[in-house]
Amino acid sequence: MRGLSGARIVRFAVIGDSHIGYPTSLPTFKHILMEAVRTGNKRFVIFGGDNKHGSSGASAEADYLAFKETVTEVLGPRKIRYKASIGNWETNTRGLFRRYLGDVYGIMTFPGTQGRVKYVWLDNAIGRFSQASLSLLKGLDANSYYIINCHWPLRVNGISIDSSQMISQQETDRFFEAIPPHVRNKVLAIFTHHAHLFCAKQEHIYPGFPFTQYYVCGCSGAYKCPTDETGFIRGYYDASIVFRNRQAGIVVRHVQA
Repeated sequence: MRGLSGARIVRFAVIGDSHIGYPTSLPTFKHILMEAVRTGNKRFVIFGGDNKHGSSGASAEADYLAFKETVTEVLGPRKIRYKASIGNWETNTRGLFRRYLGDVYGIMTFPGTQGRVKYVWLDNAIGRFSQASLSLLKGLDANSYYIINCHWPLRVNGISIDSSQMISQQETDRFFEAIPPHVRNKVLAIFTHHAHLFCAKQEHIYPGFPFTQYYVCGCSGAYKCPTDETGFIRGYYDASIVFRNRQAGIVVRHVQA
């Protein structure tokens, strides 16, 4: 959106693939999280899945606990709310995920928006959407704007990532077609993760979604974070919901940390 003068702004951060339990991921994640909320009066943090690495049993519980304790330490004093989605490395420990991080799909009022924006998190941890997640999408109404998050990337034209790191075209179609036609112009943004890189398409992501922006959010840990000419691409998305008159929009930027 051009210029933010006169607009009301709700700021948040999006962080993906922290892989707590992988060597050096915990201090890397903590540094990135602290940077993400250091400025800008953030109201909410989205965690995109693979919050822990590939552990099971007691090790998995320790990793979930380390993730939650770190998040509580950083966000708690700032009174910043958060919600974590489930990733493919967590699907075999769903009971522990629910114990430490809550439901694997759901909808809530986006903090700071007085109900004008809803946050929707979905379960596609195994590379396809759960039926419960699709049913939730089918029940959306046009009374709110929406920000949607899931772990595996959708198959969106113009996004250059390895095909094996995206869900199938059939699953992508199931996702978009589940959203009622009269709601599609109210979807502000879709955030996905898993591919360990950052890329975006900000218009015409799928037929019938004229205003929706689409993002892949990469590494916030130490596991399989590729490098570019700057040396690294770890980081997060710094984002703002912008209210002007009765309309809402979104502004997102990638921050290396």
